[in-house]
Amino acid sequence: MLTALSRLRGIRIGVVALGALLLGAASPSGTAYAIDDAGSSVSAKVSFLGIGKRTAGFPQVSGTVRLSPDRPDSIALDVKLDARALTASDGLTRDRLRGEDFFWVAKYPVVRFRGDQLTMRSATSGTVRGQLQARGVSRPVVLNVTFDKAPANLAPDESVTLSGSTTINRRDFGMTAYSLIVGKNVTIDLTAKLRPRR
Repeated sequence: MLTALSRLRGIRIGVVALGALLLGAASPSGTAYAIDDAGSSVSAKVSFLGIGKRTAGFPQVSGTVRLSPDRPDSIALDVKLDARALTASDGLTRDRLRGEDFFWVAKYPVVRFRGDQLTMRSATSGTVRGQLQARGVSRPVVLNVTFDKAPANLAPDESVTLSGSTTINRRDFGMTAYSLIVGKNVTIDLTAKLRPRR
């Protein structure tokens, strides 16, 4: 009986130790950053009538980023745009972009990008793979990124600026209106000031 109890206790201890190990492995590592709205912006540019461009701005940017200097392939990027604050060169364009034919901000007030795979091509540039969600639709996107400082050399309390760019097909997100005068490919540019979270 004592032998059986000892074995049972040993199994329980082993299970507890394994659980602690697994929880430790799943715990986030690295440095967490908050996106500074005052130093961040996003723009979306599309061709218009084949001879010009129209640009929409997203001045209200928020979110978090987690970087691990010892794991250059690891990133947790979560960027949120308040689509209700969308700006344009004139009131008519702004209202159309906010309307049902495009971002439909009354129903879908947030545009969101989540990235979880970072591939560095140099000390300061690389790509982030993730999902872009707009107008209730989510699609895979590759964001080309550049850091103003090498992530591998960042001190825990050091801020860094991330710049990113990608091109999407607006029709993939249900924005099919005005196809004869508005281009389908949209170039998105991001500037995000990242400050360590306290």
